[in-house]
Amino acid sequence: MSDAFNEMGPIDYIVIEFPGNRMTGEGLPLLLDLVDRDIIRILDLTFVRKELDGSVVGIRAGDLDGDGVAELEVFEGASSGLMNEDDLREASGVLEPGSAAGILVYENVWAAPFATALRRGGAQLVASGRIPVQALLAALEAAEPAV
Repeated sequence: MSDAFNEMGPIDYIVIEFPGNRMTGEGLPLLLDLVDRDIIRILDLTFVRKELDGSVVGIRAGDLDGDGVAELEVFEGASSGLMNEDDLREASGVLEPGSAAGILVYENVWAAPFATALRRGGAQLVASGRIPVQALLAALEAAEPAV
């Protein structure tokens, strides 16, 4: 394995749905800030639209409606080759018809030194996951004593 790959941080993906193909652009400055501060590195950014009949088509960032879309063009063509048509189809399965989505694959650059040290020591990641904020809030609410 090349040193460049051996020194990478964990890779994650997210699928962000924009109901009605409309994005507000509110989160875009925060995404750009994460990239500018080397917290994450965008490996792939793809946009898709799920038609009312359930079919899925790829779309360019410039074809989305909403504020801040022009700034997305800085990521136009960001493709590491990690995502293929099957991945896009699977990711699109969670979308509502009539919606668009951004599918983002990114490296957690902030964690690269930690991950590299672990790999040098022979460790390997064997499981990973996320706890949705809604699940955390529900658990905290359930744990609160009844008044």
